[in-house]
Amino acid sequence: MTPNRVPTPAVRVVLTDLSASVVSAWRAAFADVPEIEIRKGSILGEKVDAWVTPTNSRGRMDGGTDAAVKRHLGAGIQLRVQRAIRDGFGGSLPVGSAVCVPSGAVTPKFLISTPTMEGSAEDVSETLNVALACAAAFQAVHRQNSEVPGSITSVALVGMGARTGRVPARVCANLMWTGWTLFNDHAFTDYDDLRATITAQLDDLEAAPETRRVRVDPSRRTAVARR
Repeated sequence: MTPNRVPTPAVRVVLTDLSASVVSAWRAAFADVPEIEIRKGSILGEKVDAWVTPTNSRGRMDGGTDAAVKRHLGAGIQLRVQRAIRDGFGGSLPVGSAVCVPSGAVTPKFLISTPTMEGSAEDVSETLNVALACAAAFQAVHRQNSEVPGSITSVALVGMGARTGRVPARVCANLMWTGWTLFNDHAFTDYDDLRATITAQLDDLEAAPETRRVRVDPSRRTAVARR
């Protein structure tokens, strides 16, 4: 299906991580995007409507940010995530998809889980999984707001794949920029189309040096490298 072009969403985006190298890489990648808030710190302290946590395809919250979020919100959050994965995806959430569930807390109201890997503690440094996961998380915001307008007005994300997935900070930041531009410009009708749009441009994305950011253009099915 063809993605729908959308106006810039009125959603406050916060990028926060405990890693100084990830924060520094974000500041470089998003230097021309002043509306993105970037800071060093724990996502657990962010007072936003939704947290995004990188997970695995089974929604097992047993490591990294997932584990910290489960400790903070309680074991019930993993049950809600896994139920959403079972009901919506037959028990296995593909990379490039996401689920958005009520957190059970006042802040955040929602948890968005998106896999950067199939299992736990996989090295995804040679993949496009970060771009897929980040784009899917942002599309989950679109979907939630289409169902309940204005339910997510702010969202916080950590460095996707930068710890457990061993993705270098600069690569992580540039791939997250790619995911953000899709959120900023397009709303997809389903995750299959989102994955097809990005993977169709696999060669272009992989060929771009890590110092370049890559904007995915769904209307042309080509990728454009940007300084």
